[in-house]
Amino acid sequence: MKIAFTTNDNIHINAHFGSARKIDVYEVDQAGYTFVETLRFDGNLNEDGNEDKLLPKIKALHDCTIVYVSTIGGSAAARLIKQKITPIKARSEDQEISEIVTQLVQTLNGSPPPWLRKALQQRNPVLDELDQLDETKEEVTV
Repeated sequence: MKIAFTTNDNIHINAHFGSARKIDVYEVDQAGYTFVETLRFDGNLNEDGNEDKLLPKIKALHDCTIVYVSTIGGSAAARLIKQKITPIKARSEDQEISEIVTQLVQTLNGSPPPWLRKALQQRNPVLDELDQLDETKEEVTV
């Protein structure tokens, strides 16, 4: 799955979604994580309620499952959720991207919490079908 991070320095999750000039994207799976790309945005990105600046970011994140942000407005969060992208607020602007991707790999190798399973299922309906098959299978083998 692809995970995005709003960042000013490519190390910390320290940029507001709407005004972020850079968003780093990583591919994360049970085997580990790899850096994919840095998405760059120009123009007037001030936190001023200008909704037009959100569209290029949301389009660029179309194949991401989660985007970590330092802060995000309600409208932007709603628009991401509508596109099946889960916005998550970092604990602080000191939180490092590497910490999050490492934790995600560990979580994927264990038992993902319900919010992560839901985010994954929204992105990959096949997972939902497999869960249903597993449940049916468990019911049959008594």
